[in-house]
Amino acid sequence: MKDGAIIHSVIFSLKHENGSSAEQRFLEDGRAALSSIPTVKEFQVFREISPKNTYDFGFSMRFDSRADYEAYNAHPQHVAFVRDRWDHEVIQFLEIDYAGYEHRS
Repeated sequence: MKDGAIIHSVIFSLKHENGSSAEQRFLEDGRAALSSIPTVKEFQVFREISPKNTYDFGFSMRFDSRADYEAYNAHPQHVAFVRDRWDHEVIQFLEIDYAGYEHRS
């Protein structure tokens, strides 16, 4: 991973019925809105397959720098998606942000 890069991932569950058109719309709209933000790289949507947790989906993306990550968080498309969709349709989530780990002796 490039020095200074950040992986932003969030796992979540929706209030919509599994397999419903509302569920599909949320995932497709999320991909369209968030992946088109200029600082977002490698946007992916995942479906959870493990019975070890209660989450159903994941969004993951990479940023080249902390400044790019902060620009994403403040971007009007991200703010609008969270306000208009996420806050109303997501029932639980866990957000994790990673940077590369380098052991230093």
